Amino acid sequence: MRRKIAYALAGALAMTTAATAQEQVLKLAHDNAPDPFDNPGHACAQVFASIVQSDTNGAIEIEMYPNDQLGSNSEQVQMVRDGVIQATIASTGALASYYPKIDVLNLPFAFTDNAATYEVFDGPFGQALKQDIEKDLGDVVVLGFPDTGGFFAVTNSKGAIEDLADFEGIRLRTMTVPSHQVIINALGAQAYPLAWGEVYSALQTGVIDGQMNPVPIISFSDFGEVQDYMTLTNHLFSPYIFLLSKAFWDGLDERQQEILRYAAQSCVVASRGLSRIIEASDRGVAGLGDAMEITALTPEQRDQMREVTQPPFEEHIQKELGEDALGLLTQFKKEVAEANESGYLR
Repeated sequence: MRRKIAYALAGALAMTTAATAQEQVLKLAHDNAPDPFDNPGHACAQVFASIVQSDTNGAIEIEMYPNDQLGSNSEQVQMVRDGVIQATIASTGALASYYPKIDVLNLPFAFTDNAATYEVFDGPFGQALKQDIEKDLGDVVVLGFPDTGGFFAVTNSKGAIEDLADFEGIRLRTMTVPSHQVIINALGAQAYPLAWGEVYSALQTGVIDGQMNPVPIISFSDFGEVQDYMTLTNHLFSPYIFLLSKAFWDGLDERQQEILRYAAQSCVVASRGLSRIIEASDRGVAGLGDAMEITALTPEQRDQMREVTQPPFEEHIQKELGEDALGLLTQFKKEVAEANESGYLR
């Protein structure tokens, strides 16, 4: 009897060991706070993790590393490439040093509305961009383009920006993305590249006068405490890029890969939904209006700004990034124009 029990225990242990051996850990890092109701990046990550863990019956376990716990967002991209972690939700700025052509997304004053951005990044251009990133880097898989919070707005502490002339002399923080600097300088302001972790203190001490980011990021970063004015310029839309280690991807079976695909799609949808909710809530424009004077540009003002920023931007792309990037930019402009015209249920 004891022998039968021992055999049964040994069999159970062997089955448990085999099951454990088959389990895989997916380490996912990003630079947002770990609150799925507070920012689009973590909402995306949380939805992705929930679907993957449940639909694989725990065969893929997600370990989350928010708030740059493992290093900067740029370092996280390198960790994915090296296989140290398996995934990151990267900003365009973090990806730029590895894939400079991501700069084409910074075409200024391109989109008319958020719905147009969905159409472009879910369509042929998004697929072309995915394939080009994967080809150039060789060691990643692109799972999608989550929303960072919508269109960029500009905040500053010097005065209301109501037209092009009001940018003159304002020192604005940009990411360390060359085209951002080209655009801000073309508007007449002074571009000041600065790491994200230094922005609040630089605004507080007056090292810089202002910055640009989507409304949800402006809100959860508490910039209303150190800024007096916000202009809804809508001059940029920069999505996140959801990157996965190709080595990890290749080690999955077809069913697991399919689960990751639709989990990533739900992650993108979640990031968009939360972005729009925050924008419309007291954590968005309405709430920021209690702390800052808010100005919305007219279509005519945006047209004027487009005219002075797009030519130097395109010259920059041609000079710095070459024909491949120009081809991507041409496709991007074409699909943006079509999406702007298509409208919802038109």
